[in-house]
Amino acid sequence: MSDKPWDGRFSEKTDRSVEDFTASIDVDRRLYIHDIEGSVAHCRMLATTGIITAEEASDLIQGLGRIKREIEHGDFEFDPGLEDIHMHIETRLVQEVGKVAQKLHTARSRNDQVAVDVRLYLREELLRLITDLTALRRVMVDLAKTHIETVLPGYTHLQRAQPILLAHHFMAYYDMLTRDAERFRDAWRRVDVMPLGSAALAGTPYPIDREYTAELLGFSQVSSNSLDAVADRDFAIECVAAASICMMHLSRLSEELILWSSAEFGFIELPDAFATGSSIMPQKKNPDVPELVRGKTGRVYGDLMALLTMMKALPLAYNRDMQEDKEPLFDALDTLKSCIRITTKMLPRMIVNTERMMSAGSSGYLNATDLADYLVTKGMAFREAHNCVGRAVGYACTEGKELHEMDLDELKGFSNLIQEDVYDALETRHTIDRRNSSGGTATALVRKAIEAAETALDKEVQT
Repeated sequence: MSDKPWDGRFSEKTDRSVEDFTASIDVDRRLYIHDIEGSVAHCRMLATTGIITAEEASDLIQGLGRIKREIEHGDFEFDPGLEDIHMHIETRLVQEVGKVAQKLHTARSRNDQVAVDVRLYLREELLRLITDLTALRRVMVDLAKTHIETVLPGYTHLQRAQPILLAHHFMAYYDMLTRDAERFRDAWRRVDVMPLGSAALAGTPYPIDREYTAELLGFSQVSSNSLDAVADRDFAIECVAAASICMMHLSRLSEELILWSSAEFGFIELPDAFATGSSIMPQKKNPDVPELVRGKTGRVYGDLMALLTMMKALPLAYNRDMQEDKEPLFDALDTLKSCIRITTKMLPRMIVNTERMMSAGSSGYLNATDLADYLVTKGMAFREAHNCVGRAVGYACTEGKELHEMDLDELKGFSNLIQEDVYDALETRHTIDRRNSSGGTATALVRKAIEAAETALDKEVQT
């Protein structure tokens, strides 16, 4: 059992079972580089304000550098008795530079120390996620460019509804993923707040310079309330909430890939390198990658619920419950990152059965609304036209025909307003290009959307 920084108050050693139960080192060890970064900045500030000497600061910073290299090289010994990464580094620093290491914690608590570590971690992780989302968004745009002429049925209630461009479908996911990136950028602003100097909960009597520490760590602002600074995990919850929404988008995409790759749809074939087989059925090719993305979505939702539940009844300020914030936070972002990256690799190698899609997009009375719209242009009220076309569809079903397969006399039997030009109105590509309201599936509009997306992505890369 290790000595504790708070041993002075206690008359007996911590039980080993308690040490094991309260240790978080298996989870928070990944924060070592951020913990050292925060300690170096804190040390420089202590020296600048005269709280410690420049010589002491130099010894401490050099010692922290050696510890960082030890961890990176795998030479650092971890002990559950030291609880967390903060105490591991502090204990090792004492061994490295002697008693001067005990001055490093002046004007600081583990409460504001862990808060700054997590914020430093999230600033980097969110930028990685945004970069990954940019790559996936570009894949969506590239697929849209490739399939600007490909037609498929659009669905509502999982029933064929109206024909659309496959490019339009991919651009819908581009828009979803763009909103995800925007959410992470917005969350980044709230992460970018420096809590060091709040100490345990009430601030510190030492003449510290929080703005200088923030400048060293690259934070744009310092926290304004010491209680909130150490008790706040809104920023972590917000990041996992954004991750949950992004996973939901990936799960919706995955569900479509699963359906589309089935024999019943036959719209796509996933690459062999991203599918698996059956242990008993030789013919099987299973869409395991999208299925796992779909499954992992629930896991990220669980991470969000764990964080919300952990925080829901905590009085101010810090409580040990909050040690449980890191595992769901790390898990959610790790899971999201892996799902984005595997999807980005898989989609460009997907084979699209354009003929099967076109056949499906041209059958099932998908042009019924266009026949109603045609009648409206001839002067009929839409509700009347809707009823008229409904009867025409019912007749076509009994005859085993599509609307455009009915002869003119059959169609005129439902309205004398129908003329020879109706067949142009019912032609699939014409029905698509007539959807030219802003944001619609018309080819010209989708081309403009692709061009705008390419411009936006290029601008993001440059900045």
